[in-house]
Amino acid sequence: MLPTGTDQTVPISPARVEAPDGEVAMARSISDGPRPKHVQLSDVLADLAVTELGPDAAIPSERDLMATYGVSRATVRRAIESLIAEGLLHRIQGKGTFVARPRVESHLHLASFSQDMRSRGLAPSTRLMRVDEERPPTEVAKALRLGSRGTAWRIDRVRLADDQPMAIEQGWYPCSPLPDLDTQDLSGSLYTLFATRYDLVIDAAEQTLWGESAEGATARRLEAPVHTPLLVFRRVSSAAGRPLEYVVSRYRGDRYQLHMTLAGPGTTGSTSRNSPSGRKKTS
Repeated sequence: MLPTGTDQTVPISPARVEAPDGEVAMARSISDGPRPKHVQLSDVLADLAVTELGPDAAIPSERDLMATYGVSRATVRRAIESLIAEGLLHRIQGKGTFVARPRVESHLHLASFSQDMRSRGLAPSTRLMRVDEERPPTEVAKALRLGSRGTAWRIDRVRLADDQPMAIEQGWYPCSPLPDLDTQDLSGSLYTLFATRYDLVIDAAEQTLWGESAEGATARRLEAPVHTPLLVFRRVSSAAGRPLEYVVSRYRGDRYQLHMTLAGPGTTGSTSRNSPSGRKKTS
């Protein structure tokens, strides 16, 4: 049996659903019509999640859903799995299946993570995992124009929105223009820190996007199930033509989405938007 909520589970009895406010509504029936039963049940659960339960609420148990709608366990599991795949539900190992929070959506531009989250009414915060002065990998040293002996600050951080882990970052920042960076407050926007402490304003960036799945330490730090899809952004940012940042950010795909508006031939260009489940930020 798939794990479901315990004391948080919305109680259900055959032919009726008790909503969180105590009101009882008749459950929608599942018929033997042309639409598969698991698709019908998915529609029912999606409506329940959006109109009655809300984010972070546990869904009814498999047994209750089977009894209420007269369907098999296989049908219930297939319906739930489809909604997990769509991002409407998410499963927490050992706790249950819950309604997912909506993804955050944002424009791709040079805003900090902190500014981005606040603009969407979310409270940003940071877990600083590591800050060290090191000689970075060859690719990073080349991008930051460090030469044969230059070093950089390595800063690893987990970024949160409303206390929910959104992304994990591994960033590299050249030591020469950013002395004593390791003694500064690194819990907020690095872009703001660069501007106010070092008089260096990030004004341009090159960014590449690809997909991965969460494994090992990345999954643990993001508090995500193993194999959770990730959106990965590699960004090289500069101030007045001088590279100041090489950062790889891994965003939870169930909390963050990317939206792009594409222009046709002969038009002026295209725009991109990211979003919480996140918005693409960087530092």
